[in-house]
Amino acid sequence: MMIPDTTAATPGLDFLRYVLEALVEDKDQLHIDGTVDELGVLLTVRVSERDMGKLIGKGGQTVKALRTLVRIIGGNANQRVNLKILEPNAA
Repeated sequence: MMIPDTTAATPGLDFLRYVLEALVEDKDQLHIDGTVDELGVLLTVRVSERDMGKLIGKGGQTVKALRTLVRIIGGNANQRVNLKILEPNAA
């Protein structure tokens, strides 16, 4: 779960980590990666299968709200921020 020292250059990463650590039960299976390229910032999230429902929320409301909030954070930093949810590992 440790990310290289790019946190300052990755808007929304600390916020997203804070919110998701409070939301999920399987904290050891929470992985958040932030990448920056010419298109902006991509925050990629992977959670356990049982936490996926909490992350998505009823009718997708939770993930929609998170996407809105990280976009606002990115707008304040003059960067485009997108949130991508990966399927849980089918192990």
